[in-house]
Amino acid sequence: MRILYDHQIFSSQQYGGISRYFYELASRISEYTDTDVTVLALAYINQYLSNGLPCKLIGQHFPYILTGLLRKTFNNIISKPFIKHYKPDIIHETYYSSRPITTTKAKTVITVYDMIHEKFEDNFSRRDKTQKIKAHAVRRVDHVICISENTRRDLIALLDVPAEKTSVVYLGSSLVTQKVAVKPAEWRKPFILYVGSREGYKNFEGLLRAYGHSPLLKNEFSIVCFGGGGLSTRELSLAESLHISRDNILHVSGTDDILAGLYASATVLVYPSLYEGFGIPPLEAMSFGCPVVSANVSSLPEVVGDAAELFDPTDDAEMLTSIERVVSTPERAQLLVDRGYERIKLFSWEKCAIDTLNVYKKLLQG
Repeated sequence: MRILYDHQIFSSQQYGGISRYFYELASRISEYTDTDVTVLALAYINQYLSNGLPCKLIGQHFPYILTGLLRKTFNNIISKPFIKHYKPDIIHETYYSSRPITTTKAKTVITVYDMIHEKFEDNFSRRDKTQKIKAHAVRRVDHVICISENTRRDLIALLDVPAEKTSVVYLGSSLVTQKVAVKPAEWRKPFILYVGSREGYKNFEGLLRAYGHSPLLKNEFSIVCFGGGGLSTRELSLAESLHISRDNILHVSGTDDILAGLYASATVLVYPSLYEGFGIPPLEAMSFGCPVVSANVSSLPEVVGDAAELFDPTDDAEMLTSIERVVSTPERAQLLVDRGYERIKLFSWEKCAIDTLNVYKKLLQG
């Protein structure tokens, strides 16, 4: 089976979950003797590809200063003769595109990660065309892989995609690190960890409100935010209105080693999102023995199972009760840690690759 992954995500993303997903897929699927895998990214900026691939990589790392539009145009034009020569059986497009990169007899596949643009339109600029392009893409391709059953249900309902055109393939846990950075000595208090973007549907403000109404949490725990940019004026103003000390909210960014250190050191990870297509941070936390307190909506119960303390993310009081239950009850926290170690065994890149390859085979068999 000749499988080709196109340039789209690798020419637009230096690091990130989607490019990591395709890097892991291409690497692992290429290990099977009945596959011939090529990543066609003639001009890419992605750092995962720069680390090398066990399969064929056709392309060259370009400086980030070359504009995205130039990279896209160059890749689209020059890719066509390569694809015609390679004659793939499967083209797995690495992001949404209204048009195919070439006319070919190959079966085409895309992966849909979530339906956030459709369910939370107000969180995005009117100039953001993702929703429109995604709708064209899912109707154009031969098959759609969804990363959770919840995403699959939403896709079918919102874009009227036939159920038989879809499959569910779960992701693996993405955090790979050579070492665990130690928590800085100046962090005297235990801390609650929050990971990722904090905008809109991510519901970080809900966590602030829950924290701000708890004397226990404010006195004994800090909040540490990893990634997502520095704390905004709006977030700091909300914290001040809740009488949260500025010293109690810390922002950290950096490498996987630092994130791993935070997971290993945190008292609990709180994941209050109103919607997720999958939800990688809870699994990452579980792999480092960090108890998880998670929203009970969208794909999250599907991912965390019974290995997290669940709450309604629209109910600040319920969120607070759940956090306090875990941080003040060592037996409950340890139970979640033990369940977490078992839960993550269900999600691996090896299984993701096998299940994806089975989708390809079924598609070719008709």
